[in-house]
Amino acid sequence: MEWVILALVVGVVGYAIVIYNGLVRNRQMVAEGWSGIDVQLKRRTDLIPNMMETVKGYMGHERETLQAVVEARAKATSAASSSPEARAKAEGELSSALGRLIAVAEAYPDLKANTTFLEFQTALQSVEDEIQMARRYYNGAVRNLNIQVESFPSNLVASAFKFEKAQYFELENEADRQVPSVKF
Repeated sequence: MEWVILALVVGVVGYAIVIYNGLVRNRQMVAEGWSGIDVQLKRRTDLIPNMMETVKGYMGHERETLQAVVEARAKATSAASSSPEARAKAEGELSSALGRLIAVAEAYPDLKANTTFLEFQTALQSVEDEIQMARRYYNGAVRNLNIQVESFPSNLVASAFKFEKAQYFELENEADRQVPSVKF
């Protein structure tokens, strides 16, 4: 009888260890996913000053549009250490400002033909694609962690070791979900 009880206790403890390790793995995948988003968003904000220098010469009288991009970039940069929700909001504003800038740029044929601007356009599209992939990875990792944190019996281990659900990286405004069009 004692061996049965001992085997049962060892089995329960072993199962709890497996669950705990799964929670740790999922939490690390969420952190890795967030890091991937952060890297791509940083790449995008680093592209903006070079693009602004190229655009300024052609769009001197579009100061309001240029200023909106600069302000949105500053907000996005300062939100770098914020929660996913706050970061998504700031990045959504930046995407919207970039979209307005691209739309205004269509009125400038010389700018559309500028080699530097065309290179920026290609780089921006590449970064936007990478951001989209990083968001998918992150949100998938968040989904896996959240399922494990909420599912029985892993929720017992999760609550005992204070594992919490993670936030998805979602844009609040439906218009912000659209990648800025960079076709010229």
